[in-house]
Amino acid sequence: MRAQSVHLIGKEGSNMEINVKEARNHLSSLLDKAEKGSEIVISRRGKKVARIVPIKAKKSLPSLKEFRASIRAKGGPLSGAVVRNREEARY
Repeated sequence: MRAQSVHLIGKEGSNMEINVKEARNHLSSLLDKAEKGSEIVISRRGKKVARIVPIKAKKSLPSLKEFRASIRAKGGPLSGAVVRNREEARY
């Protein structure tokens, strides 16, 4: 089964298969297609060996500013408790 040529497959968001030689010759246009949502499978001698896929947009994490502001420490500094525990453990 032979891979299809880049210029024969042009639908955005679709999957396409291409051989290594044509992938080398059309890498820039393949990257453009992947950027638009297409998935490209690269085959060597009829065997699928690699995929070029679009990167999913990173979801931004929610701000923790309000959460941090809501936390109130109780008691003294933790460093003091650590020092006391170390002194107690020595005797």
